[in-house]
Amino acid sequence: MIQRFFIISTVGLLIGCVTGCGSEKAAGPIRVLIVTGGHDFERDPFFKMFDGQEGITWKEVQHPNAAAMFYPEKSADYDVLVLYDMYQDITDADKQAFADLIQNGKGLVALHHSIADYNNWPEYEQIIGARYFLQETTENGQTVPPSTYNHDQDINIHVVDSTHPITQGIKDFTIHDETYGGFRVLDTVHRLLETDHPLSGKTLAWCGNYGRGRAVYIQLGHDHFAYENPNYRQLVLQAIRWVVENTE
Repeated sequence: MIQRFFIISTVGLLIGCVTGCGSEKAAGPIRVLIVTGGHDFERDPFFKMFDGQEGITWKEVQHPNAAAMFYPEKSADYDVLVLYDMYQDITDADKQAFADLIQNGKGLVALHHSIADYNNWPEYEQIIGARYFLQETTENGQTVPPSTYNHDQDINIHVVDSTHPITQGIKDFTIHDETYGGFRVLDTVHRLLETDHPLSGKTLAWCGNYGRGRAVYIQLGHDHFAYENPNYRQLVLQAIRWVVENTE
């Protein structure tokens, strides 16, 4: 049975997976696989965030070729899965492979528009801890309106948990970025960042576990204004390092 996304205790944040986790990190740099497709973005400034970072190497895979990387014969080639896509097509077999991948210990960092991936697959909400509604949706007899977005906003960011390894060394800051509103965040996630911006949802970054794998979502990251913000760069890199601790 697929396990649900749940909160991590303060002690649990610092404990890696026990022997037999099912996903062992190779010696050397952290190997990052970045999934893109389904949404345009500023490619050179985005990938520049990862270039030359000590202890990290990266490779891109674009849809529709990304799903092949979820299966065991390919997933051993990387340590962390970074989603920067916005894609809907996924087969039942690919759903199971993706869920198994994270459950068995692969680290996941989901960025910005990837919150809107696989809108018709309920388990994706459990994996990343939230859902962005691409269209009006009826759930349990209730109508949920589409989520919203607004470009070119100056957003004040409050660090909720400054002791967490992902936010360590980061103080409250302002970023010029795109806001999302009307998305749903699970109550069970561990909240890292918040904002009081009137066009934005309150919680902007969080983390948790899905099975034996660690998962992080960071809502920020629309374009070069975000990519070049040192606080955002630090968040992304520290998120990558934190999720891979679970496989060491």
